[in-house]
Amino acid sequence: MSETLLLVDDEEDIRRFLGLFLSDLGYAVHAAANGEEALAMFDEVAPSIVLTDIKMPVMDGLELLKRIKARSPDTEVVMISGHGDMDLAISCLQYEAADFVTKPINHDILDAALKRIDEKLALRRELRQYTQNLEKLVREKSSRVVELERQLAAGQMAETMCQAISGLSADLGEGAGYFNEMPCFVAVHNASLEVVVTNQLYKERLGDMVGHHSWEVYVGQALKGFDGPIWKTFQTGKGQRSRETLLCKNGNELPVMVHTSPIAATNGKVELVLEMAVDVSEIKRLQEELRVTQQKYMDLFDATPCYIAVRDASGKVVANNRRLVEDFGEGVGRACYDVFKHRSEPCPDCPAMGTFEDGEPHYQESVVTTRDSRQRNVLISTAAIRNAAGDVVEVMEMSADITSIRQLQSHLTSLGLMLGSISHGVKGMLTALEGAVYRVESGLRRGDAEKTQAAAEAVKTLVGRVRNLVLNVLYYAKSRELAPETVDVAAFATGVAQTVAPKAAREGVTLTAEIGGDLGSMAVDAANLQAALVNILENAVDACLADTDKPEHLIRYRVGREGTMLVFDIEDNGMGMDQETREKAFTLFFSSKGLKGTGLGLFIAHDMVAKHGGVIDLTSEPGVGTRFCVRIPDHPIPLAGTAPEVAAEQG
Repeated sequence: MSETLLLVDDEEDIRRFLGLFLSDLGYAVHAAANGEEALAMFDEVAPSIVLTDIKMPVMDGLELLKRIKARSPDTEVVMISGHGDMDLAISCLQYEAADFVTKPINHDILDAALKRIDEKLALRRELRQYTQNLEKLVREKSSRVVELERQLAAGQMAETMCQAISGLSADLGEGAGYFNEMPCFVAVHNASLEVVVTNQLYKERLGDMVGHHSWEVYVGQALKGFDGPIWKTFQTGKGQRSRETLLCKNGNELPVMVHTSPIAATNGKVELVLEMAVDVSEIKRLQEELRVTQQKYMDLFDATPCYIAVRDASGKVVANNRRLVEDFGEGVGRACYDVFKHRSEPCPDCPAMGTFEDGEPHYQESVVTTRDSRQRNVLISTAAIRNAAGDVVEVMEMSADITSIRQLQSHLTSLGLMLGSISHGVKGMLTALEGAVYRVESGLRRGDAEKTQAAAEAVKTLVGRVRNLVLNVLYYAKSRELAPETVDVAAFATGVAQTVAPKAAREGVTLTAEIGGDLGSMAVDAANLQAALVNILENAVDACLADTDKPEHLIRYRVGREGTMLVFDIEDNGMGMDQETREKAFTLFFSSKGLKGTGLGLFIAHDMVAKHGGVIDLTSEPGVGTRFCVRIPDHPIPLAGTAPEVAAEQG
């Protein structure tokens, strides 16, 4: 289908020429000169895609992005900027922008970005259609259940009628007149267990049994040992209710629900028994059909290639499919936010709660964590489950796994962002570096040793930032093979500590190094492994600086050997991490530092350790501190697949 696209740019030439290009791609294009004008026409146009410049008068693109997402979360927004700014790009992605394109616009790049968005929109529509079909199936089967309940209620009604008829006159002729109008088998039996009178339906289906023994129409009964409901009523003086099988006059067997009621004489002795039998063969057929349908429904429920959870208004999962159990464990009885995100509180933007409030389907993209701590990108769709009164009593959540799509998109997007913004980032750092050099020169001219020393420390800090940024970008932008070399473990570990020690000292954080003796040598890619360990140590320093509750902060850096494995243990008493932060710590572009972090450092550190055949164990507790335990073999183990998962334990 043709997507409607809203193009927002303050330059008329760009709106005209870019609009022609987009129209040629098959989009229905509408244009606006600024964010305010775009919002004014948003409801009327109802675009599925918005392509907006960031720097505009009246209302800029970032504010427009926020307002569009607040008004219509499903609308995909692509940001355009004349400046490849990494911080700005990350801000856009944090506000759920679909992509980020730099000027001058490369039509091939824009076309590729729009194709990815088209695929996402198509997947969302398919999920919505699937949800609607499933809702229709639930409604149809619910109506059949109601019909079945009505059939079963007929038996209860018959029992009530028996009680009323028991007060009728003993005049059987008058009673038979009423009986003929009843849509069930009705007969009256005397104390000799003989049929006294029947209604017309009884005669038509079971035969004229007046004068015959009561048990003759019952399958498997005989005079000797007859213990049917009629006999029991005479014996106990109480009405009976039981499932029986009657023999029709054509030889067929008929399942029935039999109700009996005693008819007493004036002396209180049971003189007659009223028997009413309701044909339940149709109920049996419906029950079997319902059972088969329920089984098909459960098979479909379990075979659906996404995670399905049915939850109540309190958040408790009341049903889940097989795939959810395989990846997240049994969810029934647990809160959905515990199952998917290991949270102790409900998610603030829960789509299911939106469905409980308005009864409408809601859609959301989110990141969930499996029981073995793997991250999964999912596209969530919700559907209301209503009772007979039309009230929403439960909500079905269907989560489609789009992790592979997101990984590919993230990698392509991040490469484009880094290529467009690296020069801008370095330019800013170099400007700050020039200022620091000027302060050094000024201090030297004036002979001010203290000012010169402070400026020199600033130069060191800025040089370190430039080095880290460039190394991280170079590492991520191009996949490199390991270049192992044999190094002395103690010397290597000491070099790592000495690299971070100046920063720790400047920030007032105590760094202690405990490097064991006789550690021998190891064959590693020394430069890249050192960068990975330095990244972890510098994050420990930052965690200590972010914690304002403790008077002193300490980082313990210990190095030892366990057989062929070398252990680098880094422990701090900084701010610590909650479970959700621990699980996302090594995710690309995830940072708990806001705009101060790029989300590259720990991702690259984890990847480098994994390439050496090692693993990082992360334990942390909020307010207490964090521990990274890095285990690496003394000779690299070639890996054929992706890096091993991080063992993020409950701290």
